[in-house]
Amino acid sequence: MENRINGDDLLAAGYKQGRILGEALKAAAALQHLSREEALALLLKVKDYPENFLDDEKLEALATAMIEEMNKPADTTIALVTEKKEYAVYGKEYIEEGAGKQMAVAMQLPVTAAGALMPDAHQGYGLPIGGVLATRNAVIPYGVGVDIGCRMALSVFDIPADAFYANEAKYKRELIAHTKFGAGAGFHGQYKADHGVLDSDTFNITPFIKQLHDKAASQLGSSGGGNHFVEWGIIEFEERDEALNIEKGKYLALLSHSGSRGMGATIAGYYTRLAKDLCRLPKEAANLAWLDMDSEAGQEYWLAMNLAGDYASACHEVIHRKLTAAIGARVLAKVENHHNFAWKEIWNGEEVIVHRKGATPAGKDVMGIIPGSMTAPGFLVRGLGNEAAINSASHGAGRQMSRTKAIEQISKKDMQAVLKENGVTLIGAGLDEAPMAYKDINQVMGAQQELVKVVAKFEPKIVRMADDGSRED
Repeated sequence: MENRINGDDLLAAGYKQGRILGEALKAAAALQHLSREEALALLLKVKDYPENFLDDEKLEALATAMIEEMNKPADTTIALVTEKKEYAVYGKEYIEEGAGKQMAVAMQLPVTAAGALMPDAHQGYGLPIGGVLATRNAVIPYGVGVDIGCRMALSVFDIPADAFYANEAKYKRELIAHTKFGAGAGFHGQYKADHGVLDSDTFNITPFIKQLHDKAASQLGSSGGGNHFVEWGIIEFEERDEALNIEKGKYLALLSHSGSRGMGATIAGYYTRLAKDLCRLPKEAANLAWLDMDSEAGQEYWLAMNLAGDYASACHEVIHRKLTAAIGARVLAKVENHHNFAWKEIWNGEEVIVHRKGATPAGKDVMGIIPGSMTAPGFLVRGLGNEAAINSASHGAGRQMSRTKAIEQISKKDMQAVLKENGVTLIGAGLDEAPMAYKDINQVMGAQQELVKVVAKFEPKIVRMADDGSRED
């Protein structure tokens, strides 16, 4: 007797396409001695009560497969939004394809409200460097970045340019004496700095944050590797600036760039792993895992991120305080701004979390600093509050060459020639930070005239970076 049960019969009986349907067809073939009706009735029972057939020699395989399928962990992957969301791009001709692809994926997150790509953008980890992303009630650790609160700080002194040129050796000596660079670098004993940020109650919110205190204390006032720097330069105001109360002219200035050191990197790593456990996304978006702001983890990260931002600011304050005292100068104005951070802001009438990964806040009349490279000028700017750009601008020139490519293609001789041509003294740095590895800052600034207004131009003169160009760990 042949019961001739086929796949359509099994689908009509409630079986689903896939492995189970295949096992059911095998079971049907093993029941050829039964009538079609008897076999179908039996297969229906197996579907509804598989545990009753685990000891049945002809139906055991089907029953086992069905129980395994029922006990398989549910797929909790969060689907990306398929509807295409537009985002503003500035200086598109200067932005590599990889950065655009990363931004497009970020725009597909179900929590995304808006996005923008700055003209210095290049591919990063998760959100591209130069990417701005506004989300609803969610914070993305890798949307902030590893070096949480990385920032620029500028001090303008009451010392005219001529006085600097007459005493360059002194300024070089003091820069070396009062700065420290490199991954893991820090201070010990009597050389350790002090700052109120170390007394913050936020260090006590969790055992994890508390155990970072000693590292933070030892690294306070130091700078990391990679593109972090402290430099003397000449800043020129072509007209009097009323808000800063600075007259037209050229002044000595100190510019620094670094972040929250090992503490920030450790916080970033910990909460990114937690976000990935709690928020499962498709492979292409995995590094954009977020923490809900209403969750305990989200609130913890928010507090830790802000602590890291305050700590980064304190590091700059210590550096500028030491060097100001060393040269016996008076500060005429000080400007600083974070990048690699997230803010609660009102955008398009709603509260959003704005992630600026390698992007400068540029709300209406907000001051910021956009550096070029060790030989290219930097710019003191005032934000124009462009909503399409989510009130943001670039955080620098941006890389046009990867670190590996720079080391392969740029010689020490080439780098020294560019430094000499621009009258820059360099202390430290590797070939991966050579000026030629960066985009043309003038093109980048030209692409964001809708975003910021230039207030003054800064020309680097004595630049200190990590001796080997090492990056923060």
